[in-house]
Amino acid sequence: MLCRNLTVRCAAFIMLASAPLLAQGGVQLDNSETLFAVLAAINNCGYDAELTASDPVRMTVRREIGSNLETSETAKSASDSLCAFYHDHQQGTDARTLSSYISLALYLNPPPALTPRVKEADLPPDASAVLGLVPLLTKFYTAAGIHELWQQHTAAYAGFNGQYREPLSQMIRTAELYLRLPSANYMGRSFTVFVEPMGAPSEINARSYGNDYYVVITPAPGSSLKMDLIRHAFLHFLLDPMVGKFAGNLKPLDALMDSLRLAPMDENFKEDPSLLVTECLIRAVEARTMAGAKALQSEQDRSIEDSEQQGFILTRYFYQRLLQFEKDSIGFRAALPAMLAGIDARAEQKRAGQIQFAAAAEPELLHLARPKEGKLLATAEERLSAGDIQTAEKLAKQALAEKNEDPGRALFILAQIALRGGINNASPYFEQALKATSEPKVVAWSHIYLGRILDLQDDEEDGPKRAAAIEHYKAAVGASDSLPQAKAAAEEGLQKPYAPPNRAQQAQPPSSEDHKQ
Repeated sequence: MLCRNLTVRCAAFIMLASAPLLAQGGVQLDNSETLFAVLAAINNCGYDAELTASDPVRMTVRREIGSNLETSETAKSASDSLCAFYHDHQQGTDARTLSSYISLALYLNPPPALTPRVKEADLPPDASAVLGLVPLLTKFYTAAGIHELWQQHTAAYAGFNGQYREPLSQMIRTAELYLRLPSANYMGRSFTVFVEPMGAPSEINARSYGNDYYVVITPAPGSSLKMDLIRHAFLHFLLDPMVGKFAGNLKPLDALMDSLRLAPMDENFKEDPSLLVTECLIRAVEARTMAGAKALQSEQDRSIEDSEQQGFILTRYFYQRLLQFEKDSIGFRAALPAMLAGIDARAEQKRAGQIQFAAAAEPELLHLARPKEGKLLATAEERLSAGDIQTAEKLAKQALAEKNEDPGRALFILAQIALRGGINNASPYFEQALKATSEPKVVAWSHIYLGRILDLQDDEEDGPKRAAAIEHYKAAVGASDSLPQAKAAAEEGLQKPYAPPNRAQQAQPPSSEDHKQ
């Protein structure tokens, strides 16, 4: 498990003290102190999304943290540092901000360590963007008494879980019964639902990390249980590995994928036939089982049409195959190979050409959250270190054009290349890199180089550009808590203007050792 699974330890729930509230095969309903710690921290720093609609426990925890800060200078100092990071790394929307911190929490070790379980390169991009929170969170967790607050609210959390226990069990039984899948036959895989009231009630976050699937839901007075969304993620848990086994047989669908370029669905579905097939299959199952299969035919048809207009063109095909499956007696695992083999890619491509795609698509609930591939940029960095400037520049520009890798990292590479033509050429690239990413390494070093460039442009030690350089060095210090060499370079810049041994070198890029941080 990526997150610590905590159980209820209060007297009212003593029977559950050795296990999660629900443990059905590979499925668990649970709470996580790690999630609580991360979300409590950002609430303390001003994450106020849907606060008035939240359960009262959210406001109670916020007040309790505030009270602890008032009585401890150490806690106040830890809070100030953490909140400075939070404000510097807010995303474009509250939903994206929450999503990035949930992704990070799912990759952290249990408290009090709260350290990443994997290397930075193996983190999903949104978690990597806020990785600098980790050392600040560890200090805040201890100083602000977060563990004690967690213990005080275990009974409330158990009550939240109780709302979901029976509906979740029923959903699992219904899905397995419809697909005729053996219960609990998940072969080392897990599906965990975390209930956490410190988020926005309207949000639900789902993740797929290898064999482990996670759903984070926020309860609130009067809000629905969002069981349809949980079921969507659970169907992914059931069907992703089944379809994945046949990924090599889906090559004939490449022509179909080309006809979906104008569809509004997420680009990942247009690049990977197995993702498209799985999503269409899930949507077909959802249409067939609407309201326990009691939905009107017109409602099911409307659901299929909506899916097709978003680009999920195979939904109708699977819907028709499910009609036959329901009449047979074999299980879905046995029925799937024939379903996949029966797809007529040419006919589906022709049909796709007759569909008027919608202007927008529903956001996909499940974040696959794959680690950053970074193939083009990793190669570009290698070629840059080897002195092959032409190839490095070509690869960085290609990564920018394809939009599959971190644009800030690509711009940072181009900035380093531009430095070789003069410091004035590089500044625009470093400034663009800062706007394009929250990745700590790029942010820290971009500020450092901009500070160095200003220092080199200033003929006087206390000249007019020195003040601007100091601001960049300060920003670099704030972004480099997990980057000791960057922090040292930034602090050196604060102490005195940058001056390389050979002034002709100007603001040289960091060595390869800097980038191994």
